[in-house]
Order: sequence, then C-alpha cells, then structure tokens
Amino acid sequence: MKKIVSLLLLIALFSSCNEYQKALKSENVAVKFAMADTLYAQGKYSKAIRLFEQIAPEYRGKPQAEKLFYMYAQSYYKTKQYYLAAYQFESFASGYPKSTKIQEASFLGAKSYAILSPVYSLDQADTYKAIEKLQAFIDRFPNSEYLAEANGLTKLLSEKIEKKIYENAKSYNTISDYKSALVAFDNFIAEYPGTKFKEDALFYKFDSAYKLGINSVPAKMEERLNVAKVSYQNLVKFDPDTKYKEQAGEMYARVEQELQKYTK
Repeated sequence: MKKIVSLLLLIALFSSCNEYQKALKSENVAVKFAMADTLYAQGKYSKAIRLFEQIAPEYRGKPQAEKLFYMYAQSYYKTKQYYLAAYQFESFASGYPKSTKIQEASFLGAKSYAILSPVYSLDQADTYKAIEKLQAFIDRFPNSEYLAEANGLTKLLSEKIEKKIYENAKSYNTISDYKSALVAFDNFIAEYPGTKFKEDALFYKFDSAYKLGINSVPAKMEERLNVAKVSYQNLVKFDPDTKYKEQAGEMYARVEQELQKYTK
C-alpha cells in the first residue's frame, strides 16, 4: 500500500513539473497566469515568479492585473527578495490606490526596507529609507491595523541610527581625539535629546572634557577644567544616581582639586 501511495505521489509530482514546464514554454498568457496562480496558492513562490516575470507586461491594464501584481510582490517578499518586493509593492500601491490591499502593500513595501536595514556599524542608507517609507505609511494610514508594527519598526530603526551616531562620537574619545569628541557629543545630544544613549553620551562628553583638561597645557587648563566641571554637572543633573556616579565622582574631585590652584 505504501509503495502504491509513493508511486502515485511521484506520478503527481512528475505531472505537476511537466505542466509547469509546458506553461513556461506556452505562448498562451492565460495558461501561464493559471499556473502561476496555482503555484502561488501552493507556496511555490520561486516558480510562480518565473511565470509572473513573463506575463506581467501583457496584463497591465487588464482586469486580472491587480491580483497578478499583488501575488507578484508577495512572491518576492516570501522568497526574501526584499529590494524587488519593495519595488513591486510600491508599484502596486501606486497603480491600484483603491485596492483593498493598498494598506498591506504600502506597509510591506516599507517593511521590506526595514528588513534590509543592516547592523548599525554599516552604511544606513536603507535604514533612512525605511524610516521615510514607514513614516509616510503612518501619516497616510493613521488608523491602520499595521500601525503598531509600523511604529515599533520606526522606533527600532531610529535607535539604530542614534547608536551609529553615538558610537561615532565615542570613537573620538577612544582614540583620544577629545576636542572632536566634545563637538560630536554636543551635536548628538542636541539632535537626539530624548535618546536612550543620553546618559552614556553625557558621561563620555565629561570624560573627554576631563582628559582634555587634565592633560592640557597650563595656559588652557583652567578654561578646559571648567568645561569639564559643567559637563559633570550636566551628567548628574540628568541622573543624580547615574551608573557612572562613582567613576565620575572621582574624576570630578580631581577637577575641583586642580581648579583650586587658580583661586589663590
């Protein structure tokens, strides 16, 4: 019995493959569309894509076009070809603004860019594009069922941008370029006042000012130590119980000690 079932399955599979090959070679676009529709329903998206690619130009403007281009975009998305998915979803949303799938297509187009967003240390062009597309979706469909996910993705992507800029600023501190670090941290804090990296940025700004002041030439030491003092005050004002409290406190005591030399 098992052998018979296996044989029947093999015959069915062979027949299916044979029908697919016939559809690929057929001159009849209706045959190709029907096979692509079947393959899509079966989750065989890669095979469906080959057929969609062949017939897409022929179906523009036809009644079946909306369904075809929706499945075409979804097939790219399901096979993780996100650049192509984003393009097809955007084309669908533009071409069929009254479609019942408009919100889903608009969201998945934006989400495709979000998925393409790389780790924070790499170029963030796709991240910026994803934020732009997601924000456009949120503005256009403020009551969408996809709103919560869109907001969540936007938050995560924004934090990735913030982390990249914060780490860039911190890198100046790491290589002992304290002047550049102070400028970079000032710019970061001004641009992202609500960032979750603010405590860290305030500490490393103080650390940069401290090291610049302590190691300064005598003619510039007092001025730079006062900058460090203000930086410390900004840190403890932000969070009196900062996780850097002990370390920052010891550094501040040294700043005060050095400044005493200029009050005599």
